[in-house]
Amino acid sequence: MIYFDDSVLPLHGVTDEVGLNLAAHVYNSSIQLHGHNEAVMNTKDLNEFQRQALTYDIERGKSSGILPLPWQTDTCIGSWHYKLERLEKHLYVPAATIIPMLADIVSKNGNLMLSVPLNRDGVPDSDEIKIVTEIGAWLKVNGEAIYATRPWKTFGEGPSTTAEVGARGGRPIAAASKPYTPEDIRFTQSKDGKTLYAIVLAIPADGKITIKSLSGNSPNWTGEISSVRQLGVSGDLKFTRDENGLHVTLPEKMPGQFAFALKIQS
Repeated sequence: MIYFDDSVLPLHGVTDEVGLNLAAHVYNSSIQLHGHNEAVMNTKDLNEFQRQALTYDIERGKSSGILPLPWQTDTCIGSWHYKLERLEKHLYVPAATIIPMLADIVSKNGNLMLSVPLNRDGVPDSDEIKIVTEIGAWLKVNGEAIYATRPWKTFGEGPSTTAEVGARGGRPIAAASKPYTPEDIRFTQSKDGKTLYAIVLAIPADGKITIKSLSGNSPNWTGEISSVRQLGVSGDLKFTRDENGLHVTLPEKMPGQFAFALKIQS
């Protein structure tokens, strides 16, 4: 994978020859090595045509909906370069913010490239270690709803789905958003389309969730639902389904303190 902090390709607008030859070399070398291309080149400010050959990158932002081709957000838990003030005043973006961001991006066919700035000795500080440890612990439980998944018919539901996306330098960026609620849900599905994952972005106080996109008359899921499970919890969950949605009763003890994923099958 090669990431360019650049528009389209290096020297684009001056001469396209350099960037195009570079891309051809990277892709052809990968084909020679693997028998097919496994190389990925990420860059910014791509039009629809250019996204056929390069992965569209949105710096510190996100798409407002599902994009037809895979794309990427690049962002950082702090400043792009290490600042001691972030540690001293505990100013890093916490795991509780990053995890819902990850779920939102993946539900829209995106990938999150997260930077962790290192001190000059090459070692992350204590706050950074805490954040990446918490993200890793969440993924250990809920990673099935993230890794190797694909977007579903709709990326999500809830108040946060109508949040505005602004622009910085012509690039879309995420506008300031309100705290997520248990009504804010993001969807992914397995590659074979047989399993749906509903990632709930906040834990409800009453232990109950309603998924409106899975109501009995929803065109998103016309068949029966046979099982609902929570990742990290053994056994099926109790649920009912009517014209208002799929109503799920959660276990008394949750396996984490942030978002959680439900595994739904017909």
